[in-house]
Amino acid sequence: MASDTVTANPDPEAGAHARRRVWPLGSRLGRLIVVLNLLGLAILVGGALVLGELRQGLIAARIDSLKLQGALIASVIDQTATVGEPEAALEADTAANVLGSLTIPKSQRLRLFDADGHLLTDTYVVGDRVEADVLPPARKPGQSRFSFNFALPDRHPSKRAAAAHEALEREVLGAMRGAVVADVRMTASGRRVVSVSIPLQHVQQVLGVLTLEAGDVDEIIAAEREALIPFILIAIGVTLLSSLLLTQLIAEPVLRLARAADRVRLSRARAIQLPDLARRNDELGDLARSLEDMTHALSDRMEAIERFAADVAHELRNPMTSIRSAVETLELVKQVAQRERLLAILKQDVGRLDRLITDISNASRLDAELAREARRPLDLQPLLSDICAFYEATVQPGEAHVRFISPPLGGPLRVSASDGPIGQVFRNLIDNARSFSPTGGEVRVGLHRQKTDAVATVDDDGPGMPPENLETVFERFYTSRPKGAAFGANSGLGLAIARQIARAHGGAIHAENRQAEGKVVGARFTVTLPLA
Repeated sequence: MASDTVTANPDPEAGAHARRRVWPLGSRLGRLIVVLNLLGLAILVGGALVLGELRQGLIAARIDSLKLQGALIASVIDQTATVGEPEAALEADTAANVLGSLTIPKSQRLRLFDADGHLLTDTYVVGDRVEADVLPPARKPGQSRFSFNFALPDRHPSKRAAAAHEALEREVLGAMRGAVVADVRMTASGRRVVSVSIPLQHVQQVLGVLTLEAGDVDEIIAAEREALIPFILIAIGVTLLSSLLLTQLIAEPVLRLARAADRVRLSRARAIQLPDLARRNDELGDLARSLEDMTHALSDRMEAIERFAADVAHELRNPMTSIRSAVETLELVKQVAQRERLLAILKQDVGRLDRLITDISNASRLDAELAREARRPLDLQPLLSDICAFYEATVQPGEAHVRFISPPLGGPLRVSASDGPIGQVFRNLIDNARSFSPTGGEVRVGLHRQKTDAVATVDDDGPGMPPENLETVFERFYTSRPKGAAFGANSGLGLAIARQIARAHGGAIHAENRQAEGKVVGARFTVTLPLA
């Protein structure tokens, strides 16, 4: 019976259903692909925007730049605005003129404090730039000696302004001790600034503090992030496109394979056949080809089982018909001789039926037994020698003798097999050869090595086989006995079982006629098994 196959679109409904689930959000595997791709991209983007490696690098570079710039300005002020010996003093006007003559970028702010912490000059004031801040409250008597002149009376101060004032005060106080102080702090308006305070020293005397601030770090970071936006959008687009392609190339084929497997499971088809997937040179192509091969093998096995069941029914019907006819006739026969003849026919048919049932049972269990048998390296020479010795020891008068003939093999011929099934192969061949041998004849079993195979032969001296039946003899229930042979003594399964076992071990069996001087002098069965 020919097996149905599943094409690329098993039916319009299933094909339309598969097409509806192609899109990434319509398939669980597609959604997983999209989520995982976007998650990885989100981690990269978040790392670029949040981790702040660029910010730290900019802050460090800005601090180094402000230190260098401040050191140069402090040196100029020391040379031009410092007077007095041995007690030096800072001329406030001269120092303010020096700062006023400098070209200061808009993003920077310079402030100069004297030795008492009073603000002498501020580039925001010199340059007519005003920073609108809510100022902290005025200091009470007994507080720090540094009186910043931009302090206002206490009028509901802003916490942020107070914090900014205290941070600047701490920074200037640290510089008054003769150390260069660098810090990142917030202004009263909430802006982040990089600040460096450098002491103005004459020899070891601190005459004042020069504070330089740069507030363009956040602007640079924002500009860098804006520059990343086109690349982020492109990355998202590429990720979505790759997710869609992966869905088309992976999720959809897997879905089609699942639909085809469902049709096989529901018995609407015998095998999966998706040629467009089988031609792919990737893992999905391997999967499609493996599923096709598996389902075709299952289909072949089902067809073989169906044929076997039909053959069994046909073979059982013959003895059952004969038994029924003999039983119906037995009631009508009165003569003793005829009744005994009918009883002999009944016994013969019952024996034939028993042999058929036994052989059919053995054949039906063969696949399961072959799958369970543990294979090991098996030396064929002692196995065949023992089998032939057993037949020779139990030979009856008139039966053919069995002789093992083997030239020097140059070592053991080991095959990967279990001795039970392999022994059954040769026992079936020897039994078949003995049944065709003349009275008192001989069956010869040979063994030799041929490249990477072990080759065994079973020869008889019988009438041979018609050339057209050299393959037919291996079919189930096929029998062709010589004249005079007992009817029903053979089930026709022996050679079929032998070939099935040999093929399960990677080997083969074929039959041929032996000829001498142009005449058929017997039959030969050749068994080829790969060496272990």
